[in-house]
Amino acid sequence: MIRVRLYSDQYKDRSIMAAGLRALLETTGRFRFECARDRTALMAQLPDDVPDVLLLDLSPELLAGTISGIREAAPACKMALWIETISTEMALRSMRLGVRGILRKALTTEALLDGLEKIQQGELWFEKALVSSLMDAQSAALSPREGQLMTLLSEGMKNKEIAAVLRITEGTVKVYLSRLFQKLGVHDRFDAARYSLRNWPAGQPESSVRLAS
Repeated sequence: MIRVRLYSDQYKDRSIMAAGLRALLETTGRFRFECARDRTALMAQLPDDVPDVLLLDLSPELLAGTISGIREAAPACKMALWIETISTEMALRSMRLGVRGILRKALTTEALLDGLEKIQQGELWFEKALVSSLMDAQSAALSPREGQLMTLLSEGMKNKEIAAVLRITEGTVKVYLSRLFQKLGVHDRFDAARYSLRNWPAGQPESSVRLAS
């Protein structure tokens, strides 16, 4: 059972939107829905009671400060935004603060459930259309092999799977990844995935990006 907690500055636990989300999630039998009454209640629950996914529906004025506060109180908390629209700047800032997914309210039921499950499993979930707008012009120049590694990391492959695809040993994969992380200035696979989001090449099909941490 995946625990999803909604914190919103617009909806209370008995509002139509919150009630609709509760009904949608709980009828699947795979989710348990909770609703934080306000910021004070939310922060009081952390870090001793951390949900599997914390869904944030906040105004831009409250978003960054709230994300930072949650990250400080519960570093391992998996946060996702549940929004209508979001600016490129706010999306990038949220990602840098540790948000693992941006789920639009206009998503299909299947996409919403899939996104929540992927985030709970430790992956990132962002629309590729949004990712395309976050490309960084100052991306590091990667060798063909490093480009392959970035692609395979972005597909959520583990070291053993990467080794099989590239026909090299797992030990060699670890060496390559260590050099790649150093070159990109990142510390681990999750950081590399976020880097990939900010530097995703144009021309990709319009689907959702799911990056394993």
